[in-house]
Amino acid sequence: MLGSTHGTLTTDFRARVEACGETPRTAVHSTAAPSAEDTVALDVSGRPLHADAPDLDRFFRPESVAVIGASDADGRPNTGITRQLIAWAERVGARLHPVHPTRASVFGLPCHASVADLPEQVDLAVLLVADPLPVVEQLAEAKVKFAVAFASGFAETGDEGAAAQARLGAAVRRSGLRLLGPNTNLNAFERFREDLDGPAIALITQSGHQGRPVYTLQELGIRLSHWAPTGNEADLETSDFISYFAEQPEVGAIACYVEGLKDGRQFLLAADRAARNGVPVVAVKVGRTETGARMAASHTGKLTGADTVVDAAMRQFGVIRVDGLDELQDTAALLARARKPVADGVVVYSISGGTGAHFSDLATEAGLSIPTLSQAKQDELHQWIPEYLGVSNPVDNGGHPVGDWRGRKIIDAILADPSVGVLICPITGPFPPMSDKLAQDLVDAAEQTDKLICVIWGSPVGTEEAYRTTLLGSSRVATFRTFGNCITAVRAYLGHHRFTASYRSPFEDAPRTTSPSFRKAQALMRPGQQLSEHSAKQLLRAYGIRVPREQLVTSAAAAVRAAGLVGYPVVMKASGPQLAHKTELGLVKIGLTSASQIRDAYRELTDIARYENVPLDGILVCQMVERGVEMVVGVTQDDLFGPTVTVGLGGVLVEVLHDVAVRVPPFGEDQARAMLGELRGHALLEGVRGAPPADVDALVEVILRVQRMAMELGDELSELDINPLMVLPRGQGAVALDALAICR
Repeated sequence: MLGSTHGTLTTDFRARVEACGETPRTAVHSTAAPSAEDTVALDVSGRPLHADAPDLDRFFRPESVAVIGASDADGRPNTGITRQLIAWAERVGARLHPVHPTRASVFGLPCHASVADLPEQVDLAVLLVADPLPVVEQLAEAKVKFAVAFASGFAETGDEGAAAQARLGAAVRRSGLRLLGPNTNLNAFERFREDLDGPAIALITQSGHQGRPVYTLQELGIRLSHWAPTGNEADLETSDFISYFAEQPEVGAIACYVEGLKDGRQFLLAADRAARNGVPVVAVKVGRTETGARMAASHTGKLTGADTVVDAAMRQFGVIRVDGLDELQDTAALLARARKPVADGVVVYSISGGTGAHFSDLATEAGLSIPTLSQAKQDELHQWIPEYLGVSNPVDNGGHPVGDWRGRKIIDAILADPSVGVLICPITGPFPPMSDKLAQDLVDAAEQTDKLICVIWGSPVGTEEAYRTTLLGSSRVATFRTFGNCITAVRAYLGHHRFTASYRSPFEDAPRTTSPSFRKAQALMRPGQQLSEHSAKQLLRAYGIRVPREQLVTSAAAAVRAAGLVGYPVVMKASGPQLAHKTELGLVKIGLTSASQIRDAYRELTDIARYENVPLDGILVCQMVERGVEMVVGVTQDDLFGPTVTVGLGGVLVEVLHDVAVRVPPFGEDQARAMLGELRGHALLEGVRGAPPADVDALVEVILRVQRMAMELGDELSELDINPLMVLPRGQGAVALDALAICR
């Protein structure tokens, strides 16, 4: 159905949707896991609405492990790997069985000649062989649950390797086991510290080395629970691990390094599961630039997807995208450990007015709320801070109060303000003993408040006692080394909790059966062809999208009669299946007010079409609609996600301004409105320079109807472009003045 933020629609909106052949339902918010029946449900486009979270317990904590190709021979690469796996098996309490055709024992353990000779059914097989395909077939017969393939030379090497990987993937699907890799490494079998408590970070990386900064957070006291190095993802993929980690009670945040997504819909379903469970997902996604995308493809052999679509899809489902590995570690660490915010207000507290002003500028520019403290709160702070220092926010204490009893009083007074949810203290450099006292006061205060306290320790040395012991020794204070990383993390923290507080899974309300509009639309489709403007507008009409009064004519006399019926002034346009940019060819005439002008325009349009060798199905005589905001609404096909919906400022400058927002179906009314808020030119819809506000509700309705069209027509509709969509003044609707549709 065409969803809304709260699961209800206004009476008018409901009526219009029903007129399109749909029956809206009142939605009920639920975070419950989908039923077994729901897991096989498909939406109207044939895409799944739910994905099972794979049970990977026996992968990460197996009871029995087989190492195929185990070795203890000096100088052999497999020897070091075997030794590491034996140590890992001991830590997790698993029985390990070496397998090698010519060895009686490996590191003192009995060695078996083949998979068939294993003394028990094993949970996990680690394949230290160059060609894992024959072994996968043997593992299937032995009913092994999981396997890891380290071998390289697959999709990352080109077409031949991609074909080999496809054969491997097909064998895995037939076998019933689940495979990690190929082209992966030993990161899943690292030693994780068990002396740390609190919520943990679960790590997913397609390039193993890129996870090292997050892994080393353990040295700063931050717990890591799992590491999934997914490699080429012939079977198990990033989405599988997100779904699994989102269900683990010890996981406070999921950190990802992603080079390419294997399946766009599965990624969205995994992100949806994490959002429903309130588990933040923080991701570095390679492919923002052409160079990055090319390198990612050469490394993992997968599409990176159009980055604007990937970015929009992540934002739509609450995935927090960051750029650097330092941002990944700092943001994931904060989100894993910080409690739910009680307010959005951020107070900046420093010993230097310059530091406070600098940080506040950056934070405000990034969108953080830096509220002015009440006069009563400022008067309270001036009990301990000299009157000549500013305490409205940022709070400048001048330095000396932090060295005595006043320092803690100031911190407690700030935290007591109900508008404050976050206190950030930038310390640009150590100044013992006062910085030591300040750090200790912040740590002590953090233990007694439910509000977030952040410290930026700006010293490049990082060996100071106040930093290494006092701040890093606290699980309640979030410590950063740079202004930028602190701002990124705090913005993500507040944004995540706002997002999940109102999140409703769009898959719950996604249509599963086609509407009457679909049957009308199918009759208009012409596979492999571009529809004429007239036919494209009929397609819009089928989905209840308003178009101007118009008639298609094939003679000058008929054009004159049509103008009389449509009503002067009129627009005349050539209409044909190969016309995409009529204005550039002079095939549009506007503001015609008389029969003689109509006849002249008809002759001129047909002459131009004949000269340009453009076949026509006729001339459109259209109602002229002038007053409104020109927008564009369209559908394109993405290699990863399928149909996507775009909205932006329209007219002849759409390709110059490129002011657009994108969403991946399914989405509801809340996301349609959010798209408009992302546009740089959003103010035009609110009315500028005396213009009346535009009918935003009508625009939102068009976006949702176009989404329904995109989902129902699925792969039949390659591209749709409504440009311009004239959004009339509030209460008057929106009219599609032109449309282009290309069938697949």
